[in-house]
Amino acid sequence: MSKAVFPTWLRKRASHSPRVQELRQLLAGQELRTVCQDARCPNMGECFAGGTATFMILGDKCTRGCAFCAVTAGTPGPPDPGEPRRVARAAANLSLNHVVVTSVTRDDLPDGGAGHFAATVREIRNVLPGSTIEILTPDFGGSPEAVDQAAASGPDVYNHNLETVPRLYPRVRPGADYRRSLSLLARVKDKHPGMLTKSGLMVGLGEEPDELAGVLQDLREAGCDLLTIGQYLQPGPGQLPVQQLVEPDQYRQYQRQGLALGFREVAAGPFVRSSYRAHEMVVGHR
Repeated sequence: MSKAVFPTWLRKRASHSPRVQELRQLLAGQELRTVCQDARCPNMGECFAGGTATFMILGDKCTRGCAFCAVTAGTPGPPDPGEPRRVARAAANLSLNHVVVTSVTRDDLPDGGAGHFAATVREIRNVLPGSTIEILTPDFGGSPEAVDQAAASGPDVYNHNLETVPRLYPRVRPGADYRRSLSLLARVKDKHPGMLTKSGLMVGLGEEPDELAGVLQDLREAGCDLLTIGQYLQPGPGQLPVQQLVEPDQYRQYQRQGLALGFREVAAGPFVRSSYRAHEMVVGHR
């Protein structure tokens, strides 16, 4: 679908705030990346203008290359041992109240990068003890030890995205497994009941509303607390095309369904992304 046919509720003004360039320069100076830039998020200007960003660690190449994602697939280099401290320094320079850290998938590493996540959380805690920290991790290849290592570092929010309904996994997430991802969230909640767990879903990939309702039920049974639901927008010609544009009323229906099931917060809308206004979802639920 071309941008020209998008309805008014799927058009977003670009931000021209000087803060955007300031943040770009800070990240470049620290040799850091954000998923905002690499995944071509439509909220990047808004978030950068507000002085927030989701740091992406462990390099810029992913070992999987999901069909919806614009992050480059390939062979990554070794983890940079200085990266956790640089992330913490950048977060401190930005005086962030809520720090989100994610990564590419690193199936090439014995722990999937869990130790690097843990080190990053510890470094951020050292310099921003009053801030909340959210990690958005891959599935670590299903390793329970890796999940435990990342969670034991003490983030306030453990986020892992299911992304779509089980039927679409072979096409959308061929290297992932729906039940494995659910088990990850359930394990974190079981071992750390006071930690908030979170997941994110994309719509517009060909799912049916009743299928998505089933995913909401599965997430609640896994103890998931927070949920984001947003429109999939094709980031480039190499990714899956959009199958449908979900109307605003349907997002409101999904939000009502989620809250009725017991989610603490449900953010649902065309431009909602996993880390969009992440701090607002955490306030009051720590």
